[in-house]
Amino acid sequence: MSLSGQFFSAIAPLFRPIHDMYIYNHTRRLQVHTITPFRTHAQGLEGWLAIVDGLTVGHIFMQQEPDRRIKFLDAWVHPDYRRQGIFRSLWETRWGYVRTTYPDHIVYAWCLPKSLPLLLEKGFTAGEVCTYVERSVTPSDDTQLRIPFSDCPITC
Repeated sequence: MSLSGQFFSAIAPLFRPIHDMYIYNHTRRLQVHTITPFRTHAQGLEGWLAIVDGLTVGHIFMQQEPDRRIKFLDAWVHPDYRRQGIFRSLWETRWGYVRTTYPDHIVYAWCLPKSLPLLLEKGFTAGEVCTYVERSVTPSDDTQLRIPFSDCPITC
């Protein structure tokens, strides 16, 4: 389990669940997960945990910003619990909360291609594409450092 999954599993008993979600396959109940809200005061985030048998298997966050804007943040479900409706129930819980708590706000998010259909279904419009990049940092880095704006006229 990831470090964040371990952390959220440790703190989950501190919060009161808001509802249980049952996953059905025709008439057979497969899985129950509980959605529990929480807030982080240090970062000003609001979030919800998905808990199955006392184990945090997913989370979703949002952040209120100036100018009546809401930023939808990280959403995650453990690989062993995907394709069971947990992501959608986390998303629907957050969306219901925003619709009743923050009327007349603008909501935006950066999402992966696999999450885009749900956002489009909810009436969001797609903007620019963002590409993930990464690299290793090494002590023998041959990339030359440049002082920001050192070659830019003062009118920049």
